[in-house]
Amino acid sequence: MEEYKSPVYRVIAVPVEKVVANTYNPNVVAPPEMKLLELSIWEDGYTMPCVCYYRPDTDQYELVDGFHRYKVMLTSPRIYERERGLLPVVVIDKDISNRMASTIRHNRARGTHNVELMCEIVSELTKAGMSDSWIMKNIGMDKDELLRYKQISGLAELFADKEFSLTTEI
Repeated sequence: MEEYKSPVYRVIAVPVEKVVANTYNPNVVAPPEMKLLELSIWEDGYTMPCVCYYRPDTDQYELVDGFHRYKVMLTSPRIYERERGLLPVVVIDKDISNRMASTIRHNRARGTHNVELMCEIVSELTKAGMSDSWIMKNIGMDKDELLRYKQISGLAELFADKEFSLTTEI
């Protein structure tokens, strides 16, 4: 059996133009924190690589984690110039459901989430056939939180595998 080696030991410098955002990141950073992130990267450099999935069909790196570090490279001329347009990246090879779960795990460990986008992710994972237990385990939700996201989304198919009965109280 091959010894496991964490992606962080395989950091590569990728032209930022080859990096694209994913469509499912629910993490939100306010403008003051974005300014602080830009200052942090200016003062300390990139201390954490972005996490990406490589798409050989388009020769692009789709972000799994690190959207705001990527955004700083795109919006800060001084950082783009100093870094020569190269973004530090590690690549993971996971299917879309597991990439979504990875994004949520990274975000939940440190940030806040946009409720609407979280609902969309729960919907997409459910439609992809992921069970409630898989979703709870892989994106760190408890049963009540998952139920709330399903209720907010209002999609009947999210409840298709559930049994419901009406109770009447007198």
